[in-house]
Amino acid sequence: RHVADFQLSIASVIENSCGDCLAQDLHLQAQQLAERLKCDSVVSEISAGPGTVNFTIDRELLAKAVLQQVWKDGSEYGVKSELFSTAPRQKAVIEFSSPNIAKKFHIGHLRSTIVGNFIANLKVALGHEVVRINYLGDWGMQFGLLGVGFQSFGDKEKLKSSPLQHLFEVYVQINKAAEDENTKKLAEDFFRKLEEHDEQTLSIWKQFRDLSIEEYIRIYKRLGVHFDEYSGESFYQEKAQEVLKMLEDKGLLQKTIKGTGIVDLSEKKDLSTVSTVMRSDGTSLYITRQFLIISSRDLAAAIDRMNKHSWDTMIYVTDKSQSNHFQHLFQILKLMGYDWAERCQHVSFGLVQGMKTRRGEVIFLEDVLNEVRSRMLQNMTSTKTTKEIQDPVETAEKVGLAALIIQDFRGLLSSDYQFSWARALQSRGDTGVFLQYTHARLHSLEQMHGNAELTDVNVACLQEPDAISVLQHLLRYDEVLYRSSQDLQPKHIVSYLLTLSHLAAVAHKTLPVKGSAADVAQARLCLFHAARSVLANGMKLLGITPVTQM
Repeated sequence: RHVADFQLSIASVIENSCGDCLAQDLHLQAQQLAERLKCDSVVSEISAGPGTVNFTIDRELLAKAVLQQVWKDGSEYGVKSELFSTAPRQKAVIEFSSPNIAKKFHIGHLRSTIVGNFIANLKVALGHEVVRINYLGDWGMQFGLLGVGFQSFGDKEKLKSSPLQHLFEVYVQINKAAEDENTKKLAEDFFRKLEEHDEQTLSIWKQFRDLSIEEYIRIYKRLGVHFDEYSGESFYQEKAQEVLKMLEDKGLLQKTIKGTGIVDLSEKKDLSTVSTVMRSDGTSLYITRQFLIISSRDLAAAIDRMNKHSWDTMIYVTDKSQSNHFQHLFQILKLMGYDWAERCQHVSFGLVQGMKTRRGEVIFLEDVLNEVRSRMLQNMTSTKTTKEIQDPVETAEKVGLAALIIQDFRGLLSSDYQFSWARALQSRGDTGVFLQYTHARLHSLEQMHGNAELTDVNVACLQEPDAISVLQHLLRYDEVLYRSSQDLQPKHIVSYLLTLSHLAAVAHKTLPVKGSAADVAQARLCLFHAARSVLANGMKLLGITPVTQM
């Protein structure tokens, strides 16, 4: 039995739709309405379901309209839909990834990186202007320790060849000595000199920062991610002091007996909810985005970005343990008189458990990328068909990344999940490997039979149920993009693409191109081309590079 193309829920159109209407009443009304409606050149069949009226589009028209639209819009298919025609074009600032120099690039940073990249891709596709900001942990007492550590354990060559790893090693070593009073004092001196802009100290710090960023850029490139701005806490030393003065002038800054600066966020102004913005020694807090500590630097950064970019929306992508931090940040900005604080948004995600590489716990992003590449390469080598691939290493990396991203994006971002290499890298089932495999298969079908031409397609040849299922699904793509644009959740697109791949796989089996009459072959080729085109568009939005062989 065929599935209708559009469905109207009766409850949604009845005036003062009674919540307690009996199901049979709704069903009766649906039947009465269906009988009164007439078919025309577009709608070929109207029937009643349980409380719904179902419409079936003329099959040839469906095929023609969908294929023409996909063909005409190409990479903008779905985005040009009237669903988006009234949405104003906006400017969005997105802060994501944001690792701490000399510390671990943990799995939370990886999630922030791929989620932020997805949101940025989606907004750009929908015609918005996007500024991608990486807000580095590049300041604070740790740099006092790091500076002292480098004097003792540093190696200039290692710093140049692998800065992230070397700085991390130095930091781990000096931390062992951090209890020692002398080391502590040296670290404090080093950091004080940094704060006083001592040239020699600053140039050491700048080298740490610049070399780290160069290395980050190289690794992000493997992920297919780029940033427009590498910002950081170091940018906001002076501005943080200005923010404290503004808080004081507005009467918002209160001092505790110990001299710590706080802002009262409680409704009754009874200090039941306060946020600390300044240490008792007068320095602004470094960004410990934990219990109710808002660094005045974060406030300064938000204000500065507004002045610099005059954005319509600013999105912070971090794990959900920082929800309180952002709630307070936005609240303080509002108290300071910045109404645009309402247009700030925190997109939070859950925690990932159990991601380990063969070498153990994840310390560097590069470890994850190398691991996924080598595991995928191993899987590919053990299957018979891999020999002909031109660049197996590159392909393994792209397929492996697809696997990571799909495993991460399948559920709600806010939910925690248990990571599993075996599950992520399965070639069957709902995985990134399956999406890549489907794309490669459809691509080689086009290679084998020459490119389809839409001009002379006989759509009467696409009437089989399996062809119709693919066409109906292609028709729905814009609705899925719309849902993701509303709640910024990638899972709608993921489940859409997985279904598309399953439907295309079935059609690939039951609707052969090879050995069919010329017009049938041509029509099917067109259908498969459309499916591949939409699959590729969706994958790119998620941050996946589609492969053409595997």
